[in-house]
Amino acid sequence: MSGPSIRAEHLSKQYRITRVARSRNDGGSGASGLWQRARRAAEALKVQKPSELVWALHDVSFDVQQGEVIGIIGRNGAGKSTLLKVLARITEPTSGRAILNGRVGSLLEVGTGFHPELTGRENLYLSGAILGMRRAEVNRKFDEIVAFAEVERFLDTPVKRYSSGMYVRLAFAVAAHLEPEILLVDEVLAVGDAVFQKKCLGKMGDVATEGRTVLFVSHNLVAIQNLCQRALWVDAGRVGEVGSAGEVVAHYLASTRQAQTESTWEDPASAPGNERVRVRRIRVRPESGAPNDAISMDHSAVVEVEYWNLLPDSQLHVCWHFLTDHQVVAFTSASNELDPPGNQPWLAAGLYRSTCRIPGNLLNEGSYRLNLLLLRDGRKITYRLNDALSFDVVESGARAGSWFGREPGVLRPALEWTTEALQELAAP
Repeated sequence: MSGPSIRAEHLSKQYRITRVARSRNDGGSGASGLWQRARRAAEALKVQKPSELVWALHDVSFDVQQGEVIGIIGRNGAGKSTLLKVLARITEPTSGRAILNGRVGSLLEVGTGFHPELTGRENLYLSGAILGMRRAEVNRKFDEIVAFAEVERFLDTPVKRYSSGMYVRLAFAVAAHLEPEILLVDEVLAVGDAVFQKKCLGKMGDVATEGRTVLFVSHNLVAIQNLCQRALWVDAGRVGEVGSAGEVVAHYLASTRQAQTESTWEDPASAPGNERVRVRRIRVRPESGAPNDAISMDHSAVVEVEYWNLLPDSQLHVCWHFLTDHQVVAFTSASNELDPPGNQPWLAAGLYRSTCRIPGNLLNEGSYRLNLLLLRDGRKITYRLNDALSFDVVESGARAGSWFGREPGVLRPALEWTTEALQELAAP
């Protein structure tokens, strides 16, 4: 096959949204009410408000090479599914063109192409025929498809009686095993359970190693980075960025958040909290240097919280949960960790500050979010503030070597190493 497997040239898709004037009273219930509502709806079509033109896609261009797995990311409504429907020739573009070199298998919705009255076996052959497969080809893959989908017991049952999970298992198994040169997969794997999702991701990886092309739309950014070599970020119908999956995902996440390194509430009445405790100030900053300086990997940082204890003789302590942008808890730390059991201090009513020091050479570069928990009696949560702070850790010049990518992992401690000679070998 010469040239790219998929080429999109200035693809645009425009929809017209028609607004219809409606009456507040839609009619009664029952058959007569239904008839009245239908008649009013027909009459209302004669009185239309001005329509609105919306560009679901606008001037989208990119190439996908044969055997490449490319992830498509973006916010809801950005145009990701519209793009796949245009590539699958379900929707005609308003302008531009898409060139696909090879047979296309698509899984854009749960049970795409299935007839509800037909059995799983019959739909399997029907889907194969739609994909352009000969009966002998379907027969050759039949047992493998059924085993992958795990629907052997229900193979001769009409699919209208299948659960959504059974639907998607069989639909994906057919699309992935009938050897299309190009596989288009939308966010349908979320319907399956965790075990099946893992099987699907593994199968898409196998498809790519066989020289076939995969376009994968998903909000699972971890799967995008693990499965795809490149990613396409669709932003409001346009191409936001195309590049390596790790870089594009990082830039996409950066666009969806703003670093929030400090917040202050001077009035206790309006400060976050309750009748027991109120938060006055929270911030994260480098331990040395200006408060607004970047937090470097090899320098320590501090996290501070100032709070009003409103009840006398309270045993309060502070806990921080450190999370990655993927909502993975990196670690937690509490102010009473080093106190002997049952020996937490009693606090009088007043204003307090608790400071947590994060040593240098601990966190990997990346973005982090902090959840604040104020607890009493050593275990009961008095108040919780999610996404209280967010900050970035940047690569330090001292640790930047010949490797020009981000090291994997949440933590990146500078551990002590030694190397010693155990035996010298004689020269040959």
